[in-house]
Amino acid sequence: MSKIDLSLKDAFRRAREKVEGYGVRVYIGDVKDPNTGIFDGSEIGVDYANDLEMSLFVLVHLFGHTVQWNTVPGYRTIDTRVKPGAAPEVIEEARVYEENASRYGLQLLHEAGVVDRDVWISDWRGSDWKYLSTYYATGKLPTWAECRSTGHPRIEPLPIPAFTPHRFYTRYAF
Repeated sequence: MSKIDLSLKDAFRRAREKVEGYGVRVYIGDVKDPNTGIFDGSEIGVDYANDLEMSLFVLVHLFGHTVQWNTVPGYRTIDTRVKPGAAPEVIEEARVYEENASRYGLQLLHEAGVVDRDVWISDWRGSDWKYLSTYYATGKLPTWAECRSTGHPRIEPLPIPAFTPHRFYTRYAF
């Protein structure tokens, strides 16, 4: 196993322990294709077929959405409002929602002692938005490979507010 794989494995382990410390259950399992993860406000599932990088991003990003769902009720229904052809202000709300999920994820990484992934998560956040915004603009899902990119603006951690995990409904991640 290469050093990067060991580093990613350690980052995932630390992040998972931190997520579970917030009372959110994490499991690795089979997630309905073509999705990479699943969450419901109280637990996060990461697809066993993901590579380590995807697994780490899915875990911390979905943790961010879990925080949002438990603190901002309107975010639980954002996927019913943001669709291809949605008004620009709805697309902007989705962009902020997605970016802040990654910012909470970055804070989680820092709390877990993972402090060398700021540029990495910034690029994954940018790639994720490229994926979603392409879908919102065209109505067609691009491949992840088409959207994976680097050099995105660096995001800053967002302090995680106090929350109590509650189960709402299941939502899949790309």
